[in-house]
Amino acid sequence: MSHQPARASVIDDLMRAGRETSRLSMVFRYAIAERLGLTVSDLECLDYLADVGSASAGQVAERTNLTTGAVTSMLRRLQQAGYVTAERDPADRRRLIVALRPERMAELQRPYERFAERAERLVEGYSVEEVTLLVRHYDRMQAMYLAELDSLRGGDTAQRTA
Repeated sequence: MSHQPARASVIDDLMRAGRETSRLSMVFRYAIAERLGLTVSDLECLDYLADVGSASAGQVAERTNLTTGAVTSMLRRLQQAGYVTAERDPADRRRLIVALRPERMAELQRPYERFAERAERLVEGYSVEEVTLLVRHYDRMQAMYLAELDSLRGGDTAQRTA
């Protein structure tokens, strides 16, 4: 007896669950941004800076998929609102280095607290092997997203004809 139909069905279920999780994640991000009086791009920028500590304006542009002009406006707005600092890179005065203001971290984390607690309880029920599998899956998905973004940014014609 072949397991192909069962495998195909469970893979379809996984893809459907992934799409729904992605959609709900975006809706959740929009709701959090709205609660904080920010745009989703602002929130993505602040989350990125929380992860990396500091970054150049160009890195923020790449990570948020915004033009450098849009990032300049966003960073100016976030700086005026007191969320970030922006200073010239001493090694290259043309580069702007942006960092999240540490005193604003708690304010940005507050809307996520209940979700984080629930996610932690969910993961407590998983074995180390299951969590390791999930981490590997997310790492691979991130690599795929980055590859697809590179392709889309480069105008890959194979994507348009496929």
